[in-house]
Amino acid sequence: MGKPTIVELAKAAGVSPTTVSHAFSGRRHVEPETRDRILALAARMGYHANPRARRLRTGGASTIALASSMPFAVAAGPSKLGFLMEIAASAAMTALTRNLALCLIPPLRAGFSLETIEVDGAIVVEPVEDDPIISFFQDRGTPLVSIGRVPGRPAIPFVDMQSEVTTRIILEHLWRPGSRIGLVTGEQRRNSYLEAEAAYRAFARERGFVPLAIRIDETGGEDAAYKAALDLLCRHRDMDAICVPVDAFATGVLAAARSLGRAVPTALRVATRYDGMRARLAVPSLTAVDLHLDLVAEAAVELLIATIEQRPPRGSVIPPPSLIVRHSS
Repeated sequence: MGKPTIVELAKAAGVSPTTVSHAFSGRRHVEPETRDRILALAARMGYHANPRARRLRTGGASTIALASSMPFAVAAGPSKLGFLMEIAASAAMTALTRNLALCLIPPLRAGFSLETIEVDGAIVVEPVEDDPIISFFQDRGTPLVSIGRVPGRPAIPFVDMQSEVTTRIILEHLWRPGSRIGLVTGEQRRNSYLEAEAAYRAFARERGFVPLAIRIDETGGEDAAYKAALDLLCRHRDMDAICVPVDAFATGVLAAARSLGRAVPTALRVATRYDGMRARLAVPSLTAVDLHLDLVAEAAVELLIATIEQRPPRGSVIPPPSLIVRHSS
């Protein structure tokens, strides 16, 4: 049995979670008899007020972290703009409205440590399987949520990135009768890659073509994608479209196509997942997907606060991903 939550204590006491909170904090009046009943039940059930949640409610110093194990080669790039930073900007704005400060933890390089980080909760963006950042915060007892499921850890609360739906949208767009579509994902086992690969295999079966999927080490970024795409396009000249969820890999594919004289989009159609600066400024510009990252980030902050306060989260409605068609397809 896990530790009892404030919701369970409130139910046992026949009061609201807010009343339980006030009984412990003393910030609002609670009838002495009710407060004594709540405190007695708490002692019997082994409930202890969450100091992090109390700081959030009483306005004490509160900081949450946003972290990712994605290397800068794919998460941000030389301009330090991209997927991670867009989430960070929206999360910071949402946190500020809740009187929280947001600490951005960039992808760690060798020699760097998180040991000096002290936060009330953490959001981890698209963690990899057995992600050390997840382990770090869990070992310290820090409340934790993720953007994208944590592979193999279903108990960790998450905001769904809808990767299977997104991949399907891209594949449907790239499909032409008789097409042979390729897929490029990362070697690292993130849920977005796992769902993309599963959706791709199912789509290939449905449409009757032999799948051509490759994985690239994320740390190699665009250069690694360029080399891998050169080999892929040379060996499979019948490939006429490629789904490349990572935008850094997609620009590498475009460079490989140029080197081989494969005109995009007439000879090769390319689409990516994230509609960021890379997609918009690529030559030709890349078809991409609006993932509604502002709403994803907002939902993640709200989910983390609910996790810290040990209460059910409020429902968050994130619209389905929507395709933005550009010259590459």
